[in-house]
Amino acid sequence: MPKIEVNEKEFFTLAGCPGGKSRWNTKEQFEEALSCAKAELDGDSDKNLPEEDRILKIELNDTNRPDLWGTAGCARQLNVYHGGKIPSYSFFSSPQNPQGASYTVVVEKSVQKVRPYLAGFVAAGRAISDPMLRDMIQTQEKLAWNFGRKRRTISMGLYRISMIRWPIIYKGVDPGSVSFVPLQWEGPLTLSEILKQHPKGKEYAFIQAHEPIHPLLTDSTGEVLSYPPIINSAGLGAVQVGDRDLFVELTGTDQASVTLAASIVACDLADNGFTIKPVAVEYQYDTPFGRTCVTPYYFQEPVFCALSRIEKYLGEKIDAPGCVKALARMGVRAEEAHDTERGAAGEAVPGVRAWPPEYRNDFLHAADVMEDIMMGRGLTTFKPERPRDFTVGRLSPVTVFSRRIKEIMIGMGYQEMIYNYLGSYKDLVEKMRGAGESIIRISNPMTENYEYARDSILASLMQSESASGHAAYPHRIFETGKIVRLEGSDNSGTVTRQYLGFLEAGSDANFNGIAAELQTLFYYLSREYNMEESGDSRFIPGRAAAIFYRDKPVGVMGELHPELLENWGVTVPCTACELDAEALL
Repeated sequence: MPKIEVNEKEFFTLAGCPGGKSRWNTKEQFEEALSCAKAELDGDSDKNLPEEDRILKIELNDTNRPDLWGTAGCARQLNVYHGGKIPSYSFFSSPQNPQGASYTVVVEKSVQKVRPYLAGFVAAGRAISDPMLRDMIQTQEKLAWNFGRKRRTISMGLYRISMIRWPIIYKGVDPGSVSFVPLQWEGPLTLSEILKQHPKGKEYAFIQAHEPIHPLLTDSTGEVLSYPPIINSAGLGAVQVGDRDLFVELTGTDQASVTLAASIVACDLADNGFTIKPVAVEYQYDTPFGRTCVTPYYFQEPVFCALSRIEKYLGEKIDAPGCVKALARMGVRAEEAHDTERGAAGEAVPGVRAWPPEYRNDFLHAADVMEDIMMGRGLTTFKPERPRDFTVGRLSPVTVFSRRIKEIMIGMGYQEMIYNYLGSYKDLVEKMRGAGESIIRISNPMTENYEYARDSILASLMQSESASGHAAYPHRIFETGKIVRLEGSDNSGTVTRQYLGFLEAGSDANFNGIAAELQTLFYYLSREYNMEESGDSRFIPGRAAAIFYRDKPVGVMGELHPELLENWGVTVPCTACELDAEALL
Protein backbone atom coordinates (compact mmCIF):
# COMPACT_ATOMS: atom_id res chain seq x y z
CA MET A 1 0.00 0.00 0.00
CA PRO A 2 1.23 3.55 -0.71
CA LYS A 3 2.90 5.36 2.18
CA ILE A 4 3.48 9.11 2.26
CA GLU A 5 5.47 11.47 4.45
CA VAL A 6 3.86 14.85 5.07
CA ASN A 7 5.02 18.01 6.76
CA GLU A 8 2.86 18.20 9.90
CA LYS A 9 2.25 21.97 9.81
CA GLU A 10 1.45 22.02 6.07
CA PHE A 11 -0.84 19.01 6.42
CA PHE A 12 -2.93 20.40 9.26
CA THR A 13 -3.14 23.81 7.59
CA LEU A 14 -4.56 22.23 4.43
CA ALA A 15 -6.86 20.06 6.57
CA GLY A 16 -8.58 23.21 7.82
CA CYS A 17 -6.82 23.49 11.17
CA PRO A 18 -6.04 27.13 12.15
CA GLY A 19 -2.32 27.86 12.45
CA GLY A 20 -1.41 24.34 11.37
CA LYS A 21 -2.39 22.95 14.79
CA SER A 22 -4.25 19.65 14.89
CA ARG A 23 -7.94 19.88 15.80
CA TRP A 24 -7.66 16.32 17.15
CA ASN A 25 -6.49 16.31 20.76
CA THR A 26 -5.04 12.79 20.89
CA LYS A 27 -3.23 10.43 18.57
CA GLU A 28 -6.18 8.04 18.76
CA GLN A 29 -8.62 10.76 17.64
CA PHE A 30 -6.39 11.65 14.70
CA GLU A 31 -6.13 8.00 13.66
CA GLU A 32 -9.93 7.77 13.78
CA ALA A 33 -10.19 10.91 11.61
CA LEU A 34 -7.88 9.37 8.99
CA SER A 35 -10.32 6.49 8.48
CA CYS A 36 -12.42 8.63 6.12
CA ALA A 37 -9.49 8.45 3.68
CA LYS A 38 -8.93 4.75 4.40
CA ALA A 39 -5.63 5.81 5.90
CA GLU A 40 -3.64 4.92 9.00
CA LEU A 41 -0.97 6.77 10.96
CA ASP A 42 2.20 4.80 10.18
CA GLY A 43 4.48 7.01 12.26
CA ASP A 44 3.86 10.02 14.49
CA SER A 45 6.07 13.12 14.32
CA ASP A 46 8.97 13.81 16.65
CA LYS A 47 7.63 16.50 18.99
CA ASN A 48 11.18 17.47 19.99
CA LEU A 49 11.75 18.95 16.53
CA PRO A 50 10.67 22.49 15.52
CA GLU A 51 7.10 22.62 14.17
CA GLU A 52 8.32 23.31 10.61
CA ASP A 53 10.42 20.12 10.59
CA ARG A 54 7.93 17.62 12.01
CA ILE A 55 6.98 14.77 9.65
CA LEU A 56 3.94 12.49 9.79
CA LYS A 57 3.99 9.10 8.08
CA ILE A 58 0.63 7.98 6.68
CA GLU A 59 -0.27 4.68 5.03
CA LEU A 60 -3.10 4.70 2.45
CA ASN A 61 -5.17 1.54 2.13
CA ASP A 62 -7.10 2.42 -1.05
CA THR A 63 -5.21 1.89 -4.30
CA ASN A 64 -8.19 3.26 -6.26
CA ARG A 65 -7.67 6.76 -4.83
CA PRO A 66 -4.35 8.15 -6.15
CA ASP A 67 -5.62 11.63 -5.24
CA LEU A 68 -4.89 10.76 -1.60
CA TRP A 69 -1.20 9.99 -2.22
CA GLY A 70 -0.01 13.52 -1.39
CA THR A 71 -0.24 16.07 1.40
CA ALA A 72 -2.92 18.23 -0.22
CA GLY A 73 -5.11 15.35 -1.39
CA CYS A 74 -5.20 13.52 1.94
CA ALA A 75 -5.69 16.79 3.86
CA ARG A 76 -8.49 17.81 1.48
CA GLN A 77 -10.43 14.63 2.27
CA LEU A 78 -10.11 15.22 6.02
CA ASN A 79 -11.10 18.87 5.69
CA VAL A 80 -14.23 18.19 3.63
CA TYR A 81 -15.26 15.21 5.74
CA HIS A 82 -15.00 17.18 8.97
CA GLY A 83 -17.04 20.19 7.90
CA GLY A 84 -15.04 21.98 5.21
CA LYS A 85 -16.55 23.09 1.91
CA ILE A 86 -16.22 21.06 -1.25
CA PRO A 87 -13.51 22.89 -3.23
CA SER A 88 -14.36 24.38 -6.61
CA TYR A 89 -11.84 24.34 -9.45
CA SER A 90 -12.87 26.76 -12.18
CA PHE A 91 -9.85 26.10 -14.39
CA PHE A 92 -11.15 22.77 -15.70
CA SER A 93 -12.26 22.37 -19.28
CA SER A 94 -14.90 19.80 -20.24
CA PRO A 95 -17.03 18.82 -23.26
CA GLN A 96 -19.84 20.98 -21.82
CA ASN A 97 -17.53 23.83 -20.77
CA PRO A 98 -14.65 24.28 -23.25
CA GLN A 99 -12.01 26.82 -22.27
CA GLY A 100 -9.28 28.68 -24.07
CA ALA A 101 -5.59 28.50 -23.19
CA SER A 102 -2.65 30.88 -23.42
CA TYR A 103 -0.14 28.04 -23.70
CA THR A 104 0.13 25.28 -26.31
CA VAL A 105 1.84 21.91 -26.63
CA VAL A 106 2.00 20.34 -30.10
CA VAL A 107 2.05 16.53 -30.13
CA GLU A 108 3.54 15.31 -33.39
CA LYS A 109 2.42 12.16 -35.18
CA SER A 110 5.92 10.67 -34.76
CA VAL A 111 5.23 9.93 -31.09
CA GLN A 112 1.85 8.23 -31.62
CA LYS A 113 3.10 4.63 -31.46
CA VAL A 114 5.60 5.23 -28.66
CA ARG A 115 4.06 7.29 -25.84
CA PRO A 116 1.07 9.03 -27.44
CA TYR A 117 -0.64 11.12 -24.74
CA LEU A 118 0.22 14.29 -22.85
CA ALA A 119 -1.53 16.55 -20.35
CA GLY A 120 -0.19 19.71 -18.78
CA PHE A 121 -0.84 23.05 -17.11
CA VAL A 122 0.94 26.08 -15.73
CA ALA A 123 1.03 26.75 -11.96
CA ALA A 124 1.83 30.38 -11.11
CA GLY A 125 1.67 32.96 -8.34
CA ARG A 126 3.65 31.42 -5.50
CA ALA A 127 7.26 30.58 -4.72
CA ILE A 128 7.98 26.96 -3.93
CA SER A 129 8.93 26.24 -0.32
CA ASP A 130 11.13 23.34 0.75
CA PRO A 131 8.25 21.25 2.22
CA MET A 132 6.20 21.95 -0.92
CA LEU A 133 9.00 20.85 -3.27
CA ARG A 134 9.53 17.67 -1.26
CA ASP A 135 5.81 16.92 -1.46
CA MET A 136 5.69 17.61 -5.21
CA ILE A 137 8.55 15.18 -5.77
CA GLN A 138 6.81 12.62 -3.55
CA THR A 139 3.52 13.01 -5.45
CA GLN A 140 5.41 12.74 -8.72
CA GLU A 141 7.04 9.47 -7.68
CA LYS A 142 3.90 7.95 -6.13
CA LEU A 143 1.79 8.68 -9.21
CA ALA A 144 4.49 7.44 -11.58
CA TRP A 145 5.47 4.36 -9.56
CA ASN A 146 2.16 3.10 -8.16
CA PHE A 147 -0.50 4.54 -10.48
CA GLY A 148 1.82 4.71 -13.52
CA ARG A 149 3.32 1.22 -13.17
CA LYS A 150 6.93 2.32 -12.67
CA ARG A 151 6.56 5.15 -15.24
CA ARG A 152 5.31 2.76 -17.94
CA THR A 153 1.87 4.34 -18.29
CA ILE A 154 2.41 7.70 -16.52
CA SER A 155 5.43 9.93 -15.89
CA MET A 156 5.62 13.54 -14.75
CA GLY A 157 7.96 16.50 -15.22
CA LEU A 158 8.28 20.00 -13.69
CA TYR A 159 9.91 22.96 -15.48
CA ARG A 160 10.63 26.66 -14.89
CA ILE A 161 8.34 28.49 -17.29
CA SER A 162 10.51 31.63 -17.46
CA MET A 163 13.07 29.72 -19.54
CA ILE A 164 10.61 28.10 -21.97
CA ARG A 165 9.82 29.44 -25.44
CA TRP A 166 6.31 28.38 -26.45
CA PRO A 167 4.82 26.38 -28.06
CA ILE A 168 6.30 23.19 -26.63
CA ILE A 169 6.87 20.32 -29.07
CA TYR A 170 6.35 16.67 -28.10
CA LYS A 171 7.81 14.37 -30.75
CA GLY A 172 9.50 11.07 -31.50
CA VAL A 173 13.20 11.00 -32.44
CA ASP A 174 15.99 8.58 -33.25
CA PRO A 175 17.64 7.88 -29.84
CA GLY A 176 21.09 8.45 -31.29
CA SER A 177 20.34 11.73 -33.02
CA VAL A 178 19.63 14.03 -30.05
CA SER A 179 21.81 14.89 -27.05
CA PHE A 180 21.35 17.10 -23.98
CA VAL A 181 22.64 17.43 -20.42
CA PRO A 182 20.38 15.36 -18.13
CA LEU A 183 19.78 16.12 -14.46
CA GLN A 184 22.67 15.21 -12.14
CA TRP A 185 25.15 14.87 -15.03
CA GLU A 186 28.10 16.92 -16.22
CA GLY A 187 28.03 16.79 -20.02
CA PRO A 188 25.62 16.01 -22.87
CA LEU A 189 24.49 12.46 -23.64
CA THR A 190 22.40 11.05 -26.48
CA LEU A 191 19.17 9.30 -25.53
CA SER A 192 20.84 5.93 -26.17
CA GLU A 193 23.77 6.90 -23.94
CA ILE A 194 21.40 8.02 -21.17
CA LEU A 195 19.86 4.52 -21.09
CA LYS A 196 23.30 2.94 -20.73
CA GLN A 197 25.17 5.43 -18.51
CA HIS A 198 22.80 7.58 -16.42
CA PRO A 199 21.46 5.95 -13.18
CA LYS A 200 17.85 6.87 -14.05
CA GLY A 201 18.39 5.76 -17.64
CA LYS A 202 19.58 2.34 -16.55
CA GLU A 203 16.72 2.05 -14.04
CA TYR A 204 14.00 2.79 -16.61
CA ALA A 205 15.66 1.55 -19.81
CA PHE A 206 13.19 -1.35 -19.93
CA ILE A 207 10.46 1.09 -21.00
CA GLN A 208 12.14 2.55 -24.08
CA ALA A 209 15.28 0.59 -24.98
CA HIS A 210 13.49 -1.77 -27.40
CA GLU A 211 11.75 1.05 -29.32
CA PRO A 212 13.23 2.46 -32.58
CA ILE A 213 11.73 5.91 -31.87
CA HIS A 214 11.92 7.62 -28.46
CA PRO A 215 9.80 10.53 -27.09
CA LEU A 216 11.31 13.97 -26.57
CA LEU A 217 9.94 17.25 -25.19
CA THR A 218 11.44 20.53 -26.46
CA ASP A 219 10.47 24.17 -26.61
CA SER A 220 10.02 26.05 -29.89
CA THR A 221 13.78 26.80 -30.13
CA GLY A 222 14.71 23.11 -29.82
CA GLU A 223 15.88 23.39 -26.20
CA VAL A 224 15.20 20.03 -24.49
CA LEU A 225 12.84 19.94 -21.53
CA SER A 226 12.97 16.20 -20.94
CA TYR A 227 13.29 12.69 -22.30
CA PRO A 228 10.06 11.19 -20.94
CA PRO A 229 9.66 8.99 -19.03
CA ILE A 230 13.38 8.78 -18.20
CA ILE A 231 14.93 12.11 -17.12
CA ASN A 232 14.55 15.90 -17.27
CA SER A 233 17.19 18.19 -18.70
CA ALA A 234 19.59 19.89 -16.30
CA GLY A 235 18.57 23.29 -17.72
CA LEU A 236 14.80 23.67 -18.03
CA GLY A 237 13.98 20.69 -15.81
CA ALA A 238 15.91 21.60 -12.65
CA VAL A 239 13.22 23.04 -10.33
CA GLN A 240 14.48 24.44 -7.02
CA VAL A 241 13.15 26.04 -3.84
CA GLY A 242 12.06 29.61 -4.57
CA ASP A 243 11.10 29.00 -8.20
CA ARG A 244 7.78 30.38 -9.41
CA ASP A 245 5.54 29.81 -12.41
CA LEU A 246 5.98 26.13 -13.25
CA PHE A 247 4.98 24.10 -16.28
CA VAL A 248 3.76 20.65 -15.23
CA GLU A 249 3.44 17.90 -17.83
CA LEU A 250 2.49 14.24 -17.71
CA THR A 251 2.95 11.76 -20.53
CA GLY A 252 1.84 8.17 -20.89
CA THR A 253 0.12 5.42 -22.80
CA ASP A 254 -3.47 5.82 -21.55
CA GLN A 255 -5.12 9.20 -22.07
CA ALA A 256 -7.67 8.89 -19.26
CA SER A 257 -5.00 7.93 -16.70
CA VAL A 258 -2.62 10.68 -17.83
CA THR A 259 -5.40 13.29 -17.73
CA LEU A 260 -6.58 12.17 -14.30
CA ALA A 261 -3.03 12.32 -12.90
CA ALA A 262 -2.68 15.87 -14.27
CA SER A 263 -5.99 16.81 -12.63
CA ILE A 264 -4.80 15.44 -9.28
CA VAL A 265 -1.60 17.48 -9.36
CA ALA A 266 -3.45 20.61 -10.53
CA CYS A 267 -5.98 20.38 -7.68
CA ASP A 268 -3.19 19.80 -5.15
CA LEU A 269 -1.29 22.89 -6.32
CA ALA A 270 -4.50 24.95 -6.41
CA ASP A 271 -5.15 23.98 -2.77
CA ASN A 272 -1.60 25.18 -2.02
CA GLY A 273 -2.41 28.65 -3.35
CA PHE A 274 -1.20 28.41 -6.95
CA THR A 275 -3.14 29.86 -9.87
CA ILE A 276 -3.68 27.14 -12.45
CA LYS A 277 -3.55 28.14 -16.13
CA PRO A 278 -4.76 25.62 -18.74
CA VAL A 279 -2.62 24.33 -21.61
CA ALA A 280 -4.01 23.38 -25.03
CA VAL A 281 -2.63 20.03 -26.19
CA GLU A 282 -2.89 19.85 -29.98
CA TYR A 283 -2.52 16.36 -31.48
CA GLN A 284 -1.66 15.61 -35.08
CA TYR A 285 -3.80 12.47 -34.83
CA ASP A 286 -7.13 11.42 -33.36
CA THR A 287 -7.43 10.65 -29.63
CA PRO A 288 -10.35 9.63 -27.38
CA PHE A 289 -10.58 13.29 -26.22
CA GLY A 290 -10.26 14.78 -29.70
CA ARG A 291 -7.41 16.42 -31.61
CA THR A 292 -7.29 19.39 -29.21
CA CYS A 293 -7.67 18.85 -25.48
CA VAL A 294 -7.37 21.75 -23.04
CA THR A 295 -6.03 20.39 -19.77
CA PRO A 296 -6.81 20.15 -16.87
CA TYR A 297 -9.79 18.36 -18.43
CA TYR A 298 -12.88 16.92 -16.71
CA PHE A 299 -13.98 13.80 -18.59
CA GLN A 300 -15.72 11.74 -15.88
CA GLU A 301 -19.36 10.70 -16.28
CA PRO A 302 -22.03 10.88 -13.54
CA VAL A 303 -23.17 7.61 -11.97
CA PHE A 304 -26.70 6.83 -10.78
CA CYS A 305 -27.35 4.64 -7.73
CA ALA A 306 -30.85 3.47 -6.77
CA LEU A 307 -32.01 3.79 -3.17
CA SER A 308 -33.08 0.14 -3.28
CA ARG A 309 -29.50 -0.89 -4.05
CA ILE A 310 -28.20 1.20 -1.14
CA GLU A 311 -30.69 -0.42 1.22
CA LYS A 312 -29.80 -3.89 -0.06
CA TYR A 313 -26.05 -3.40 0.38
CA LEU A 314 -26.06 -1.44 3.64
CA GLY A 315 -28.99 -3.16 5.33
CA GLU A 316 -30.61 0.15 6.22
CA LYS A 317 -32.99 2.45 4.40
CA ILE A 318 -31.42 5.86 3.69
CA ASP A 319 -33.43 8.59 1.97
CA ALA A 320 -32.08 10.59 -0.98
CA PRO A 321 -31.24 13.76 1.06
CA GLY A 322 -29.30 11.62 3.50
CA CYS A 323 -27.35 10.05 0.63
CA VAL A 324 -26.57 13.48 -0.89
CA LYS A 325 -25.36 14.74 2.50
CA ALA A 326 -23.16 11.66 3.03
CA LEU A 327 -21.63 12.02 -0.44
CA ALA A 328 -20.89 15.70 0.21
CA ARG A 329 -18.74 14.69 3.21
CA MET A 330 -16.66 12.64 0.75
CA GLY A 331 -16.27 15.64 -1.57
CA VAL A 332 -18.79 14.28 -4.10
CA ARG A 333 -21.49 16.48 -5.62
CA ALA A 334 -24.81 14.67 -5.96
CA GLU A 335 -28.53 15.25 -6.44
CA GLU A 336 -31.78 13.38 -6.02
CA ALA A 337 -32.78 11.67 -9.26
CA HIS A 338 -34.98 9.05 -10.91
CA ASP A 339 -33.33 6.81 -13.46
CA THR A 340 -32.60 3.23 -14.49
CA GLU A 341 -29.27 1.80 -13.43
CA ARG A 342 -26.77 0.60 -15.99
CA GLY A 343 -27.85 -2.74 -17.35
CA ALA A 344 -31.34 -2.46 -15.86
CA ALA A 345 -34.57 -2.02 -17.79
CA GLY A 346 -38.03 -0.79 -16.92
CA GLU A 347 -39.37 2.16 -14.97
CA ALA A 348 -37.16 4.84 -13.48
CA VAL A 349 -36.45 4.27 -9.80
CA PRO A 350 -35.59 6.81 -7.07
CA GLY A 351 -31.94 7.29 -6.22
CA VAL A 352 -29.04 9.73 -6.40
CA ARG A 353 -26.85 10.84 -9.28
CA ALA A 354 -23.24 11.52 -8.29
CA TRP A 355 -20.52 13.42 -10.16
CA PRO A 356 -16.99 12.26 -9.30
CA PRO A 357 -14.72 15.11 -8.17
CA GLU A 358 -12.22 16.37 -10.74
CA TYR A 359 -9.43 14.42 -9.04
CA ARG A 360 -11.24 11.05 -8.94
CA ASN A 361 -12.19 8.47 -11.54
CA ASP A 362 -13.09 5.47 -9.38
CA PHE A 363 -16.89 5.53 -9.87
CA LEU A 364 -17.12 2.53 -12.19
CA HIS A 365 -20.42 1.19 -10.86
CA ALA A 366 -23.34 2.16 -8.65
CA ALA A 367 -21.70 0.10 -5.87
CA ASP A 368 -18.88 2.66 -5.79
CA VAL A 369 -21.40 5.41 -5.06
CA MET A 370 -22.91 3.26 -2.35
CA GLU A 371 -19.46 2.80 -0.77
CA ASP A 372 -18.92 6.55 -0.57
CA ILE A 373 -22.36 6.94 1.02
CA MET A 374 -21.35 4.38 3.64
CA MET A 375 -18.01 6.12 4.28
CA GLY A 376 -19.61 9.56 4.32
CA ARG A 377 -22.23 8.63 6.86
CA GLY A 378 -19.65 6.84 9.00
CA LEU A 379 -19.25 3.16 9.70
CA THR A 380 -20.00 3.66 13.40
CA THR A 381 -23.49 4.99 12.59
CA PHE A 382 -24.66 1.59 11.39
CA LYS A 383 -26.15 -0.63 14.05
CA PRO A 384 -24.19 -3.88 14.36
CA GLU A 385 -26.16 -7.09 13.83
CA ARG A 386 -25.47 -10.63 14.88
CA PRO A 387 -25.13 -13.18 12.06
CA ARG A 388 -28.51 -14.71 11.22
CA ASP A 389 -27.06 -18.09 10.22
CA PHE A 390 -24.85 -20.29 12.35
CA THR A 391 -22.28 -22.32 10.47
CA VAL A 392 -19.35 -24.52 11.44
CA GLY A 393 -16.10 -24.01 9.56
CA ARG A 394 -14.41 -27.07 8.13
CA LEU A 395 -11.74 -27.95 5.63
CA SER A 396 -12.87 -28.43 2.05
CA PRO A 397 -12.55 -31.95 0.56
CA VAL A 398 -9.79 -30.81 -1.81
CA THR A 399 -7.78 -29.41 1.13
CA VAL A 400 -8.14 -32.68 3.07
CA PHE A 401 -7.10 -34.65 -0.02
CA SER A 402 -4.13 -32.31 -0.63
CA ARG A 403 -2.91 -32.86 2.92
CA ARG A 404 -3.10 -36.60 2.36
CA ILE A 405 -0.99 -36.22 -0.79
CA LYS A 406 1.55 -34.11 1.11
CA GLU A 407 1.96 -36.81 3.77
CA ILE A 408 2.57 -39.42 1.09
CA MET A 409 5.10 -37.29 -0.79
CA ILE A 410 7.01 -36.47 2.40
CA GLY A 411 7.01 -40.16 3.27
CA MET A 412 8.56 -40.85 -0.14
CA GLY A 413 11.44 -38.51 0.69
CA TYR A 414 10.31 -35.33 -1.08
CA GLN A 415 10.64 -31.82 0.36
CA GLU A 416 7.62 -29.51 0.18
CA MET A 417 7.96 -26.13 -1.54
CA ILE A 418 5.63 -23.10 -1.62
CA TYR A 419 5.64 -20.67 -4.55
CA ASN A 420 4.01 -17.51 -5.88
CA TYR A 421 1.19 -18.11 -8.33
CA LEU A 422 2.33 -15.22 -10.54
CA GLY A 423 5.43 -15.12 -12.71
CA SER A 424 6.99 -13.77 -15.88
CA TYR A 425 6.29 -14.92 -19.43
CA LYS A 426 9.95 -15.81 -19.77
CA ASP A 427 9.86 -18.22 -16.81
CA LEU A 428 6.39 -19.69 -17.31
CA VAL A 429 6.46 -20.10 -21.10
CA GLU A 430 9.75 -19.43 -22.87
CA LYS A 431 12.06 -21.34 -20.52
CA MET A 432 9.54 -24.21 -20.38
CA ARG A 433 9.47 -24.57 -24.20
CA GLY A 434 5.76 -23.75 -24.19
CA ALA A 435 3.48 -21.94 -26.62
CA GLY A 436 1.60 -19.93 -23.99
CA GLU A 437 -1.79 -20.88 -25.43
CA SER A 438 -3.53 -21.34 -22.08
CA ILE A 439 -1.66 -18.86 -19.90
CA ILE A 440 -3.47 -15.82 -18.45
CA ARG A 441 -1.92 -12.35 -18.46
CA ILE A 442 -2.69 -9.85 -15.68
CA SER A 443 -4.03 -6.62 -17.24
CA ASN A 444 -2.39 -4.27 -14.70
CA PRO A 445 0.72 -5.97 -13.27
CA MET A 446 3.05 -4.06 -10.96
CA THR A 447 6.15 -5.64 -12.55
CA GLU A 448 6.86 -8.00 -15.46
CA ASN A 449 8.05 -10.61 -12.92
CA TYR A 450 4.43 -11.02 -11.77
CA GLU A 451 2.64 -10.46 -15.06
CA TYR A 452 1.19 -13.94 -15.72
CA ALA A 453 -0.73 -16.50 -13.66
CA ARG A 454 0.97 -19.86 -13.81
CA ASP A 455 -0.69 -22.70 -15.73
CA SER A 456 1.74 -25.34 -14.45
CA ILE A 457 3.68 -26.09 -11.26
CA LEU A 458 6.73 -27.42 -13.13
CA ALA A 459 8.08 -23.92 -13.87
CA SER A 460 8.04 -23.15 -10.14
CA LEU A 461 9.92 -26.38 -9.36
CA MET A 462 12.51 -25.58 -12.03
CA GLN A 463 13.00 -22.14 -10.51
CA SER A 464 14.09 -23.80 -7.26
CA GLU A 465 16.26 -26.36 -9.03
CA SER A 466 18.07 -23.67 -11.02
CA ALA A 467 19.22 -22.10 -7.75
CA SER A 468 20.17 -25.37 -6.02
CA GLY A 469 23.23 -26.56 -7.95
CA HIS A 470 25.39 -26.21 -4.82
CA ALA A 471 23.29 -28.71 -2.80
CA ALA A 472 24.13 -32.43 -2.69
CA TYR A 473 22.18 -34.59 -5.14
CA PRO A 474 19.65 -36.08 -5.57
CA HIS A 475 17.09 -33.28 -5.14
CA ARG A 476 13.47 -34.25 -4.55
CA ILE A 477 10.93 -31.41 -4.27
CA PHE A 478 7.15 -31.09 -4.66
CA GLU A 479 4.28 -28.64 -4.30
CA THR A 480 0.51 -28.88 -4.10
CA GLY A 481 -0.99 -25.60 -5.21
CA LYS A 482 -3.26 -23.73 -7.59
CA ILE A 483 -2.83 -23.30 -11.30
CA VAL A 484 -5.11 -21.29 -13.58
CA ARG A 485 -5.59 -21.50 -17.32
CA LEU A 486 -7.85 -20.34 -20.11
CA GLU A 487 -10.82 -22.65 -20.66
CA GLY A 488 -13.40 -21.72 -23.28
CA SER A 489 -15.96 -24.26 -22.04
CA ASP A 490 -16.21 -22.55 -18.63
CA ASN A 491 -18.60 -19.62 -18.11
CA SER A 492 -15.76 -17.40 -16.89
CA GLY A 493 -13.40 -18.47 -19.65
CA THR A 494 -10.88 -19.72 -17.09
CA VAL A 495 -10.49 -22.58 -14.61
CA THR A 496 -8.55 -22.78 -11.36
CA ARG A 497 -7.41 -26.23 -10.24
CA GLN A 498 -5.45 -27.76 -7.37
CA TYR A 499 -2.38 -29.51 -8.80
CA LEU A 500 0.48 -31.67 -7.55
CA GLY A 501 3.91 -31.34 -9.10
CA PHE A 502 7.07 -33.17 -8.10
CA LEU A 503 10.60 -33.24 -9.48
CA GLU A 504 13.74 -35.31 -9.00
CA ALA A 505 17.19 -34.08 -10.08
CA GLY A 506 20.38 -36.16 -10.09
CA SER A 507 22.68 -38.21 -12.26
CA ASP A 508 20.42 -41.27 -11.89
CA ALA A 509 17.10 -39.51 -12.59
CA ASN A 510 15.28 -41.44 -15.33
CA PHE A 511 11.87 -42.46 -16.63
CA ASN A 512 11.74 -45.73 -14.70
CA GLY A 513 12.42 -43.91 -11.44
CA ILE A 514 9.64 -41.34 -11.86
CA ALA A 515 7.26 -44.09 -13.03
CA ALA A 516 7.96 -46.00 -9.81
CA GLU A 517 7.30 -42.87 -7.73
CA LEU A 518 3.99 -42.34 -9.53
CA GLN A 519 2.98 -45.96 -8.93
CA THR A 520 3.76 -45.60 -5.21
CA LEU A 521 1.68 -42.43 -4.97
CA PHE A 522 -1.36 -44.00 -6.64
CA TYR A 523 -1.00 -47.13 -4.49
CA TYR A 524 -1.26 -45.14 -1.27
CA LEU A 525 -4.11 -43.07 -2.71
CA SER A 526 -5.96 -46.30 -3.59
CA ARG A 527 -6.36 -45.18 -7.21
CA GLU A 528 -5.82 -46.97 -10.52
CA TYR A 529 -4.32 -45.26 -13.55
CA ASN A 530 -3.24 -45.82 -17.14
CA MET A 531 -0.50 -44.25 -19.26
CA GLU A 532 0.00 -43.41 -22.92
CA GLU A 533 2.93 -41.87 -24.75
CA SER A 534 2.89 -38.08 -24.58
CA GLY A 535 4.18 -35.45 -27.01
CA ASP A 536 4.49 -32.75 -24.33
CA SER A 537 7.26 -30.38 -25.52
CA ARG A 538 8.68 -30.04 -22.00
CA PHE A 539 9.82 -33.68 -22.02
CA ILE A 540 12.17 -35.78 -24.15
CA PRO A 541 10.23 -37.41 -27.04
CA GLY A 542 9.62 -41.09 -26.26
CA ARG A 543 10.46 -40.53 -22.58
CA ALA A 544 7.16 -38.96 -21.48
CA ALA A 545 3.73 -40.34 -20.66
CA ALA A 546 0.24 -38.90 -20.30
CA ILE A 547 -1.55 -40.13 -17.17
CA PHE A 548 -5.22 -41.18 -17.26
CA TYR A 549 -7.64 -41.75 -14.38
CA ARG A 550 -11.06 -43.20 -15.21
CA ASP A 551 -10.21 -42.70 -18.89
CA LYS A 552 -9.65 -38.96 -18.46
CA PRO A 553 -6.26 -37.23 -18.75
CA VAL A 554 -5.10 -36.02 -15.34
CA GLY A 555 -1.38 -35.35 -15.78
CA VAL A 556 1.96 -35.97 -17.42
CA MET A 557 5.36 -37.36 -16.37
CA GLY A 558 8.76 -38.10 -17.83
CA GLU A 559 12.32 -36.92 -18.39
CA LEU A 560 12.62 -33.15 -18.89
CA HIS A 561 14.02 -31.97 -22.22
CA PRO A 562 17.76 -30.99 -22.29
CA GLU A 563 16.92 -27.64 -23.88
CA LEU A 564 14.57 -26.86 -20.99
CA LEU A 565 17.31 -27.76 -18.49
CA GLU A 566 19.75 -25.53 -20.36
CA ASN A 567 17.26 -22.64 -20.25
CA TRP A 568 17.25 -22.88 -16.48
CA GLY A 569 20.99 -23.49 -16.12
CA VAL A 570 20.48 -27.00 -14.66
CA THR A 571 23.38 -29.38 -15.39
CA VAL A 572 21.97 -32.75 -14.23
CA PRO A 573 19.09 -34.88 -15.62
CA CYS A 574 15.65 -34.14 -14.17
CA THR A 575 12.39 -36.06 -14.14
CA ALA A 576 9.08 -34.52 -13.23
CA CYS A 577 5.39 -35.27 -12.86
CA GLU A 578 2.32 -33.05 -12.70
CA LEU A 579 -1.17 -34.19 -11.69
CA ASP A 580 -4.61 -32.61 -11.40
CA ALA A 581 -5.29 -33.39 -7.73
CA GLU A 582 -8.96 -32.38 -7.95
CA ALA A 583 -9.53 -34.92 -10.73
CA LEU A 584 -8.39 -37.71 -8.38
CA LEU A 585 -10.94 -36.89 -5.66
